Amino acid sequence: MPNVIDVLKQRGFIEQTTHDQELEEYIDQGNVTCYIGFDPTASSLHIGSLVPIMSLAHMQRHGHRPIALIGGGTGLIGDPSGKTEMRKMLTAEIIEENASGLKSQLSRYLDFSDGKALMLNNADWLTKLEYISFLRDIGRHFSVNRMIKAESCKMRLDSEDGLSFIEFNYMVLQAYDFLELCSRHDCRLQMGGSDQWGNIVSGIELIRRMNQKTAFGITFPLISTSSGEKMGKSAKGAVWLDAARTSPYEYYQYWINTDDRDVIRFLLLFTFLSMDEIKEAEQLQGADLNAAKAVLAFETTLLAHGREEALKANQAAISMFGNRDIGGHILPSSSIPRSKSELDDVAVPQSYVESEKLKAGIPAFKLFHTAGLASSGGAARRLIEQGGAYVNGRRIDSFDTLISDQDMTAANSILLRSGKKRFHKIKSR
Repeated sequence: MPNVIDVLKQRGFIEQTTHDQELEEYIDQGNVTCYIGFDPTASSLHIGSLVPIMSLAHMQRHGHRPIALIGGGTGLIGDPSGKTEMRKMLTAEIIEENASGLKSQLSRYLDFSDGKALMLNNADWLTKLEYISFLRDIGRHFSVNRMIKAESCKMRLDSEDGLSFIEFNYMVLQAYDFLELCSRHDCRLQMGGSDQWGNIVSGIELIRRMNQKTAFGITFPLISTSSGEKMGKSAKGAVWLDAARTSPYEYYQYWINTDDRDVIRFLLLFTFLSMDEIKEAEQLQGADLNAAKAVLAFETTLLAHGREEALKANQAAISMFGNRDIGGHILPSSSIPRSKSELDDVAVPQSYVESEKLKAGIPAFKLFHTAGLASSGGAARRLIEQGGAYVNGRRIDSFDTLISDQDMTAANSILLRSGKKRFHKIKSR
């Protein structure tokens, strides 16, 4: 079975790694703790953050522990990496509010229960540092000559505004983050975008000097579309993971409009569908390739917004642009509805009843109430007495009519209807 590094390489996540052989051996030991830093400059992440998010999710799925580190401390300064001008400084209150929004989004991808993943804030240690002690104990390990050669510094040094002293400290602080996480949580692997290479290497060197341990780094390529556009940009601007900024339908539409040349690459990067299935989809053309785009849109929306919103977005797209049957041979493990009958099925709210209870029979008024088709038992009785309650299309005449497993249809469900438009399916378990 391939380890997580092999999987990340095969799916296109990795640009560079440090200590290649030692990293493989370290991962194979199991139970690795790794981290990625997230900038809290907004209350939402966007599609450009999906590669690091998905990499952490792959790590967790392979039995490792991811740390999402919110830059509450470094956010008070600003990371010069990839920037040609100084960032606007944020208050601690705004950063804390933004961090709360980021955790709710990351929770869609990572399981934070029982310490399976951690979300930490570097403000917890950076804001408590004493300047003279920090310079003496940590700063002495850094060479200014080497720091100014880093890509993140070179870009700013060549810009009109130059590089402020505050931002020049960023590399030292990020390296110190890695040291703290290594000391506190035995975290010895940092991952990040290709622009973070210099910062990651500095952290590895600091850990070697201070803790006498070998630490590791992985960087990701900058993802752009085949047309050369930056990933996550639309006509309206950035494509956010926050439903209030980019609706689930708009999010779905971004993915379904993927360039034909990017479909396979994006399925590998942004879904958890198996590599074998995705490789088989490389031969798809025409209508089948469009069906694969629908699967990509559905699976990415499912991860970001949940199943209910993914189904709604899928149905809205069909109502706007027409239905397309998705053959069972196209990415078969996807749970996207593949035909009109499946669409009709998922469009109806459903609930499950214990098979023993259903076998014994449940009075109709109780079933309509628990299914949410009536606000109370009394309202359910009135609905039935007034002739507005139906089971499998058959009007119910008596409120205490027993509904049982004998009412199950060939589709293994019981269809309840209140009035003309409200439906609910009962299934047994």
